[in-house]
Amino acid sequence: MYIDTHAHLYLEDFNEDIETVVENAKHAGIQQILLPNISASYIEPMNRLQKAYPELFRTMIGLHPGSVREDFETELDVVYKELQSGSYIAVGEIGTDLYWDVTYKDQQMIAFERQLNWAREFNLPVVIHARNSMGLTIETVFKQQNGFMSGVFHCFSGTLEEAEQIIGMGFYLGIGGVCTYKNSGLNEVLLQIGLEHLVLETDSPYLPPVPYRGKRNESSYMVKVAEHIAAIKGVSLQDVAEKTTENAKKLFKI
Repeated sequence: MYIDTHAHLYLEDFNEDIETVVENAKHAGIQQILLPNISASYIEPMNRLQKAYPELFRTMIGLHPGSVREDFETELDVVYKELQSGSYIAVGEIGTDLYWDVTYKDQQMIAFERQLNWAREFNLPVVIHARNSMGLTIETVFKQQNGFMSGVFHCFSGTLEEAEQIIGMGFYLGIGGVCTYKNSGLNEVLLQIGLEHLVLETDSPYLPPVPYRGKRNESSYMVKVAEHIAAIKGVSLQDVAEKTTENAKKLFKI
């Protein structure tokens, strides 16, 4: 049994066949799928999906760094109001993204730090996005870590040194389809990182694993990630499934 700790199955990409995607996930042994938010406009479809399959989906709330614009204060007000409802398992997806555009870097940092503070206030783990900004993001979390904050660096694709820094802060590494890509460099990192520091994810509909690269990703494909990790680490698939599921349950208190 597995937990997909990061999937956006509420996006329009799945409007036509979400029932099939859900059945595929269940058939593959995915027992729960965690849904990180992106911005205020996605809250309603995300929560609607969770209510349709309450035994399968759990939701998070947060403002994605890629959605930070001039109106980010209004967006953050929505996040805080939603947090007060007590219905979310994490603050996410939050962080920094300097890949496409650095116009709103300062606003991203304000939004990130404020949401980290809210995670501490509500005693929730955080799900962190860091693209072209791993060093900055690690430094920001390190300054905020008070010994109680927990979370995951989702879609981790950094160096061994960065992985060790993240683990040293008490955080997990979210591993998805990127680890199956030939030039990702993740194999060498994963060889030196124990399973006790990993959770599995898909980031559906993005970043599908080999052999589905170039197609829409979905939660059932996460088994390919688990198989890849088992192969490179020389452990059983059952070991990967059991340990990463245990880690996810511990982190998200599910």
